[in-house]
Amino acid sequence: MFIAPDIDPIALSIGPLAIRWYGLMYLVGFVGGALLGVSRAKQPNSGWTPDEVWDMLFYIAIGVILGGRLGYVLFYSFDYFLTNPIAIFAVWSGGMSFHGGAIGVVVAAWFFARKTGRTLLDVGDFAVPLMPLGLMVGRIGNFINQELWGRVTDVPWGVVFRHAGDLPRHPSQLYEAFFEGLVLFIVVWIYSRNKRIAGRVTGLVFAGYGIARFCIEFVREPDAHLGAVALQWMTMGQLLSLPMIILGLYLLMRPAPDKN
Repeated sequence: MFIAPDIDPIALSIGPLAIRWYGLMYLVGFVGGALLGVSRAKQPNSGWTPDEVWDMLFYIAIGVILGGRLGYVLFYSFDYFLTNPIAIFAVWSGGMSFHGGAIGVVVAAWFFARKTGRTLLDVGDFAVPLMPLGLMVGRIGNFINQELWGRVTDVPWGVVFRHAGDLPRHPSQLYEAFFEGLVLFIVVWIYSRNKRIAGRVTGLVFAGYGIARFCIEFVREPDAHLGAVALQWMTMGQLLSLPMIILGLYLLMRPAPDKN
């Protein structure tokens, strides 16, 4: 059993300005993704320029932030924000939904694709390999904040979180950082190094993330105000992951488009 380190959620304070670890993790994720994208764009016949990568990531950053926040409001705390609408803008207090962010990214990628004359799948296949490392550092931010912890457990690596009582719990944030972040990144980065049918890389990320998230939700503590939302055991995270898995598998298995 371990006790989660009591780390101040504020990484740095400059007068009234407070920089939180969670926000810093978002910055690391965006910058890291940009550097990976620029590196790949510089490869021969990539079809991309570094400037286009930075433009695309600007669109994606907006999609992540707006989609993630609105997704959290709609999927997880709609009643609360309905009575406290001004709190929607308090993003510094936490509350982002991955699935909402994913929808935001798709919308942002669609706008970027229209601007640059590409297809949505071409943009997606270039962008999605850059995302898992951002997911990884985001989950590390959740661990630092001691939020989104797992269910009570007796495994030797159980962690006691200060806001979750005295019993050890699964460090589900670290499970997600490892499987949805590091492992998914390695698999997708290797897979995407070769030319694939449009949509295959996007499908791998959607299916890979969805399956990992669905499985980890079994050891993650459900949101107290939601509990099980379907079939008396399915959590909101699992319910929202199902469309990702279905769409991802479809993109992976659909026949190659007819070139005639």
